[in-house]
Amino acid sequence: MEEKTVDSWAIRFAQIVSRFGTLRVSVLFVIITLFLTLAGSYAIRMGISGEVYLVDFVTAIFLTLLSAPWVLFFFSELIKQLENSRNSLKDVVEQLERLREEDVLLNRELQSNIRRLNHEIEQRKDAQLEREKVFADLEQEIKNKSQKEQQAKRLSTLLRSIIDASPDLIYYRNEEGRFAGCNRVAEEMTGKTEAELIGLTPHQVYDEELASQVVASDQEVFDSNATVTEELWLRFADGRRRYFEMRKVPFFDHDGHRLGLLAFGRDMTDRKQAETAVNQANRDKTAFIATISHELRTPLNGIVGLSRMLRDTRLTEEQFSWVSTIYASAITLGNIFNDIIDLDKLGRDRLELSLKTVSLKEFMQELSSIIQLLAADKGLAFESEIIEPLPALVEVDGTRLRQVLWNLLFNAVKFTQKGKVSLSVEASATENGASLVKFKVKDSGVGIPKEELENIFAMYYQVNHPDHQTATGTGIGLAICQKMVEMMNGDIKVNSVVGEGTCFTVELPLAISHKPAQFKEIAVSGLNILLVEDIELNVMVAKALLEKLGQNVDVAMTGGEALDKARSQQYDLILLDIQLPDMTGFDVASTLHEEGLAEQTPIVALTANVIKTRQEYLNNGMDDVIAKPIKKSRVVEVFNALFAEEQVEKICVVEEAEESELLSILDLDLLQMLVDTIGQEMVRTSVKVFQENMPEYMHVLEIALSAKEKDEVCSQAHKIKGAAGSVGLARIQKIANRIQQGDHPAWWENVHDWVEELQMAIQQDLPKLNDWLSQQTIDD
Repeated sequence: MEEKTVDSWAIRFAQIVSRFGTLRVSVLFVIITLFLTLAGSYAIRMGISGEVYLVDFVTAIFLTLLSAPWVLFFFSELIKQLENSRNSLKDVVEQLERLREEDVLLNRELQSNIRRLNHEIEQRKDAQLEREKVFADLEQEIKNKSQKEQQAKRLSTLLRSIIDASPDLIYYRNEEGRFAGCNRVAEEMTGKTEAELIGLTPHQVYDEELASQVVASDQEVFDSNATVTEELWLRFADGRRRYFEMRKVPFFDHDGHRLGLLAFGRDMTDRKQAETAVNQANRDKTAFIATISHELRTPLNGIVGLSRMLRDTRLTEEQFSWVSTIYASAITLGNIFNDIIDLDKLGRDRLELSLKTVSLKEFMQELSSIIQLLAADKGLAFESEIIEPLPALVEVDGTRLRQVLWNLLFNAVKFTQKGKVSLSVEASATENGASLVKFKVKDSGVGIPKEELENIFAMYYQVNHPDHQTATGTGIGLAICQKMVEMMNGDIKVNSVVGEGTCFTVELPLAISHKPAQFKEIAVSGLNILLVEDIELNVMVAKALLEKLGQNVDVAMTGGEALDKARSQQYDLILLDIQLPDMTGFDVASTLHEEGLAEQTPIVALTANVIKTRQEYLNNGMDDVIAKPIKKSRVVEVFNALFAEEQVEKICVVEEAEESELLSILDLDLLQMLVDTIGQEMVRTSVKVFQENMPEYMHVLEIALSAKEKDEVCSQAHKIKGAAGSVGLARIQKIANRIQQGDHPAWWENVHDWVEELQMAIQQDLPKLNDWLSQQTIDD
């Protein structure tokens, strides 16, 4: 503590000397020393002698001046040395402080380097572990890759074996259109090995015509990046020709780059031959029915025509009864034959409706007059009832409606042994301004067992019951009735009690007609008519009928004779038979049009071949068609349409026929409701989803049908029914509903026809639905 005080004093003194300078401090020191010397001398002298002398002061001053500089010099040097030492010490301290700070910094840096080094050591340890792991993974990957390569090699060998074992033709080509590989069938077909084929183009393998076709379809695949299917005949190297269905698809690598195309060919020769045989059988069947139609209707024409004219002569009551029976029997035969013809048309989807203005009361009277003859022949009573109010005129295909009711009435008479048969008609208004007309056919016959009621509309189905063994039939009449009623957008129902009788109800939504009624009686007379017919009996019946209607008839028995007469004389109408001994009626009509002989003269076909549709006759130059046997009502209808009605009325008939057709395939009320509630765009989206899903549904259904998996067929049909119902495809929904009724006793006999009908309905009805939606857009 004392050392610190001394050091502090000395340091402070040295600091003072340094501050005020050595000279000033020295002068001050000398003065202080001199003063102290004088004071000391005075004190000592006073103490010793009690007196003070001047000499004492001089001596003191002299001694002080003599010694003081040396003392002062000594102390100055001492102080200087001390100050230098202090400064040196200070520098040393500062240097030591700097060294200490540098040592601290070095220590910190060293610690940091140590930590960094430790971290690097840890990193190197981790890197080493990671490296070891990578090496282990790499070793495992190499091992797995080797295993995968072996597995891929095995799979490649297996795949190659499968491809070579496939009976299908398989090959693939690159982007340049050159062969890049194939299977064994392709080698057999081309007569070249795969190694020989690789790098060749189709032009180097096939003949020029086939090569051009193949290259064109390849280019279509490359242009559209889509699957292309084509059918073509290929010639094998051994000379065999086989029919293949080729499907070509583009194929890509993992990055989406197209590498070329794959081609798969299925040998369809047997199927093609079977289709050809089926088509030939259908043509033969159609030709057979057409021939039978002509051959049977020729005598039938004579029976109906002559018996009808004979009834108008003076006969006894017994003779009139016999003639009426002949007349009714001939009409019955004609209607049975019509069922056979319509069955063929249904099989080819060629049955069509032709709407006309019909008086319901006159229609009932005409139908009742014929059925009354049949009923009377069996001793049955017949009642006809018209329940008012009833629309005076409606738009309906009278021929088809007559055929439906005729079948029902004929069955009623056939299955009734005693009692009566009745026919009634009533009508009620609908919301859209049309009329729901309801026909009821009742009988007091044997009845139908309850368990059989759902089956009677099946094709070829007949009730298996003891009470029905006395009456036989083909089993097609009611099935055709149901289809015709469905075409007219109606419904047919049946109620029956065994032993008490049966009641059939036909409900049809019919448009009320505001046009003038078609004349029941002919509205034109004195026409100069050229009748072209080669059968004497037909000439006699037709000529007698036409002359009775007040017309003038000239007859030609051949096509050449008809052309000669048409060139020499102007006729008001030409009734032209289709089957003539020297040429067809179509040839005659074509010549008349080419020579300008039919510009003012309508040509009406007379034909027993009702296989063809009315439109086909119109397309071949005819203005209308009259089927044989010739009926007075049909002659009156055609003559009045050609010579007594305005053209605008004909246009209305066509438009209303199209509207009726639309009503038969679409649920327009549902569709309009959907458009109003969820919007047209949403309806279009729903239709698009239906259209996209339907091919898959039909594919599954057809596969299940081929595999005879009844439950799957019914299940798939149920899906289609629901999907069709949700977008208003009424006809598709009805057909699918028939298919899903797997408990139907005649299901297997009819399901293939139903599936074909469903397929055709899908193809035809979807475009009509889209057209209807487009029309709504235009209307909006």
